[in-house]
Amino acid sequence: MHILVHVEIHQNAIAGSSRELVAAARQLAGTEGKISALVAHASPDLFKGQIGGVDETVIINDAALAEYNPEAQLVCLHAAIAASKPDLVLLAYTSAGIDLGPALSAQSTLPLVSYCTKIERSSSGVTAFCQIYGGKLSAKIDLPTPSVVMLTPGAYREDTNDPATLVVNLPAPPALAALKTKVFSVQAPDPNAIDITMSDRLVCVGRGIGGKDNIDQARELATKIGAEIAGSRPVIDAGWLPKERQVGKSGRKVKPRLYLALGVSGAPEHLEGMSGAELIVAINSDPRAPIFDHAHYGAKVDLFDFVEAMTNRLAD
Repeated sequence: MHILVHVEIHQNAIAGSSRELVAAARQLAGTEGKISALVAHASPDLFKGQIGGVDETVIINDAALAEYNPEAQLVCLHAAIAASKPDLVLLAYTSAGIDLGPALSAQSTLPLVSYCTKIERSSSGVTAFCQIYGGKLSAKIDLPTPSVVMLTPGAYREDTNDPATLVVNLPAPPALAALKTKVFSVQAPDPNAIDITMSDRLVCVGRGIGGKDNIDQARELATKIGAEIAGSRPVIDAGWLPKERQVGKSGRKVKPRLYLALGVSGAPEHLEGMSGAELIVAINSDPRAPIFDHAHYGAKVDLFDFVEAMTNRLAD
């Protein structure tokens, strides 16, 4: 089986989700399969030798690829598929992946599945296990090859194998010279804002916290255990915490030693941002909350009862 992995690059660094794709591809392809990693960038030499676990790195070099442009990346994906004709194309279920996957499937008429947490070989091609309804249900989908699969970040551990030495240079597709989408500016995060990705301990509050005023109780607990406070998207969208404290697909991807989730349901978009934590402790009164499927420890109790009891215990 030949698998093509799309490599995402953010601020001149390879995204961890791309290395997770490589790990999934290696498990799927086995020792007999072939894995190609597509790097489409204006300075691709910066990333040679940085992608482990693949058999070859496919390079497309063009000035139009200096900044992330979904139209440009899609053009390059089509070129790589035409050149190598892979059995499977893997993308991460990230903001960029959501840009690319559906469009790639529609334009190439290849089947597409997303929200995937696991893929396996089958007699007909591959079997994908996907989350639906916010992670409350799982679907098992049999796919023929070739197909496009979008994997949820955090579903696989990053690949740490030796980098590939074989580099394949593809000519820049002519369509890159006639793009309809242009990047005018890139807005970087405030360098003075808190960086929760650097915190060893995080207390994350979800919709279950109920309101902005209630966050003070969680913040007191966070202070006692030397943690930073963070929030899921509903909390950020409601204005209860600032954007820089958001964990998830549209926020930050964190890997703390301790992640205490209070009233967080565990939607796939949130799991993408925190599933790499060393120790996940989930507190939720809903016994069916998806967060419990990913937590190392969990308590199906009212979060305010837990916070009060834990805070009092730490005060002793």
